[in-house]
Amino acid sequence: MSFPVLYSFRRCPYAMRTRLAFWSAGITCELREVVLRDKPISMINYSPKASVPVLVLAQGTVIDESLDAMIWALNQSDPDHWLSPSFASVAQMRALIEINDGEFKEHLDRYKYADRYVDVDPDHHRQEAERLIAELNARLAAHEFLLGNRPCLADFAIMPFIRQFANTDRAWFDATQYTGLQTWLAGLLASQLFASVMMKYPQWHAGDQPTIVP
Repeated sequence: MSFPVLYSFRRCPYAMRTRLAFWSAGITCELREVVLRDKPISMINYSPKASVPVLVLAQGTVIDESLDAMIWALNQSDPDHWLSPSFASVAQMRALIEINDGEFKEHLDRYKYADRYVDVDPDHHRQEAERLIAELNARLAAHEFLLGNRPCLADFAIMPFIRQFANTDRAWFDATQYTGLQTWLAGLLASQLFASVMMKYPQWHAGDQPTIVP
């Protein structure tokens, strides 16, 4: 392989944030767009957990955790200083992302996909998820982005999940008092970076001509 290969799915928040990091870093890769109901055998062979993203480096190393893939890309090139939050340490930034990926994601799934679980009250899980929502909104009262006056890894690692939360009941979210978070989310979604990573590509099949991005 002359470029890293990135198995991705356009709407998956984990794959979305990985693409955001790759595009920001300017890392050229071969994008393989996956349809989740028809996952390619090669992706499963690289990563038996069979979930996107899966990053395969030129020497064959496999990275199949989205945050690890983001950090790998940014360690190659970080022109916008995502790994250096302006008002927090790297450890504090990682801790905020861990809350999103752990407790918040657990409640988000049970709010958004309540019918996939037994005896789940989606309103309860929305209320529990609001703990992080309220914390993020409070942070944004002090500065434009989560950890300072410019975006960092935390903003782009967390944003796809806040997008899911907001879109679950958009009318409710837009009517809440979380105005700082609403403005932050709208700004990131309106960015050229987000638009570029959300371009549609056809499903990849073995033998297809490579799709080289960005």
